[in-house]
Amino acid sequence: MSKKSIQIYDTTLRDGSQAEDISFSVEDKVRIAQKLDELGIHYIEGGWPGSNPKDLQFFQEIKSVHLSRAKIVAFGSTCRAGTSPEDDPNIQALIETGTETVTIFGKSWDMHALEALNISLDQNLEIICQSIRFLKGKVPEVIFDAEHFFDGFKNNPSYALSILRAAQEARADWIVLCDTNGGALPHDLQIAIREVKKEITVPLGIHVHNDAEMAVANSILAVREGITQVQGTINGYGERCGNANLCSIIPNLKLKMGLDCITDAQLKKMTEVSRFVSELANLPHPKYLPYVGDSAFAHKGGVHVSAIRKSSLTYEHIQPERVGNSQRVLISDLSGESNILYKAAEFGIDLESKAPNVRTILDNLKQLEHEGFQFEGAEGSFEILVKKALGKHKKFFELLGFRVIVEKKEEEGFPLSEATIMVRVGDQVEHTAAVGNGPVNALDNAIRKALEKFYPELKEVKLLDYKVRILTTKDGTAARTRVLIESGDGESKWGTVGVSENIIQASWQALVDSIDYKLLKEEKQSD
Repeated sequence: MSKKSIQIYDTTLRDGSQAEDISFSVEDKVRIAQKLDELGIHYIEGGWPGSNPKDLQFFQEIKSVHLSRAKIVAFGSTCRAGTSPEDDPNIQALIETGTETVTIFGKSWDMHALEALNISLDQNLEIICQSIRFLKGKVPEVIFDAEHFFDGFKNNPSYALSILRAAQEARADWIVLCDTNGGALPHDLQIAIREVKKEITVPLGIHVHNDAEMAVANSILAVREGITQVQGTINGYGERCGNANLCSIIPNLKLKMGLDCITDAQLKKMTEVSRFVSELANLPHPKYLPYVGDSAFAHKGGVHVSAIRKSSLTYEHIQPERVGNSQRVLISDLSGESNILYKAAEFGIDLESKAPNVRTILDNLKQLEHEGFQFEGAEGSFEILVKKALGKHKKFFELLGFRVIVEKKEEEGFPLSEATIMVRVGDQVEHTAAVGNGPVNALDNAIRKALEKFYPELKEVKLLDYKVRILTTKDGTAARTRVLIESGDGESKWGTVGVSENIIQASWQALVDSIDYKLLKEEKQSD
């Protein structure tokens, strides 16, 4: 196979969000899109604007976000039978997003056209042609997803191929072969792709689900068969058993097959992006994931540890640093300082690799993570942690005490939350109170009210998102909880984290870090 460039198409924000237990907010989606752009992803599918208001809002929000490389893609279906594309509200919603690239799917399995859509095979062909032709007159790039292609090819190969020919004649820029049910085996997929390439000259993509545990293997095989666009999600999130996992596919393409897809520097962000998406999905990061999991390069057996101390090649198929991960020896951890140095450089903090502060930061970080802190998605808290260890953190205020009261007077009435707080700024003490629609909101309002007198720039800060994760489920209502807060000031956004058995205390930690980060940022800009 000759060396070629592979286009990576991420659908975490759409297909990935259909996974059980995942619900991204608009702010989550914007932050993830920025991370995917940093990773070097070529296409980011933002959602289906015709299906829900959240996706519509995302497409509006992302317009004001600078992306260095990625194209934002709007996703939707062909027009409905009996409705022309110009009159179809879903098609119009795609155009109104203003994206340069639109992906639409159509049925390539005859059974779906006949039974799911209840239309004739000719009608199905017609709506696919009409939809693609209409969109090509409105947007620069149209991608056609041939839904259920491999099942369709197995059941009625001539009809499945006729769908692809129709999409090609309608001038689709890409035709993507989809294993929507995720049940195709590699040899069946290989046979189908070879037949497709005999008739189709339009660039081809692959979109595979993981119901038979074949998604990554099938994606890699498709590339070997000449396909040049690979679709998938971060961590393999997706409906049922998930989608093809880009965190495995990209390193395989880059490191094992020598194919150009992202740069070496971008590849080093792979583990960071994987963990970041898990945190915003409010899910534990799967530790056994290849390449990016905590256990991917972890060693416990005595024979293994003895061997890797002489050469890591003995039990590691790649250098973990190439994907931003690190080697771990369980019980006595031998690595991790490089991560601290990398992050410090991001924050503009000059650290020498041999400086004792690096070990202090690392030890502190490990202890906090053991307690349940998670700094992926909480960059603000991590920067504060580093600066505290270096003695470079300024204490902007001192808490003298707070009280939170939740009162409910009637069976049907809504509880009233009130927070009272006392802080010292310099030699002045401020004592104030505020109400909110919950105890955390009341505490947030109270601390801002107390501090805005001294730091008016805090008026710019908005709490954009608030997530709570139970860390020790066996303890019931006494469980340790992690609170992740996202804040923004119109110019930038940052995450902060707190952990405690008391949810108010955990929230307080995250709120204080959020305020500290804003004040540190303002001080840095004024220097």
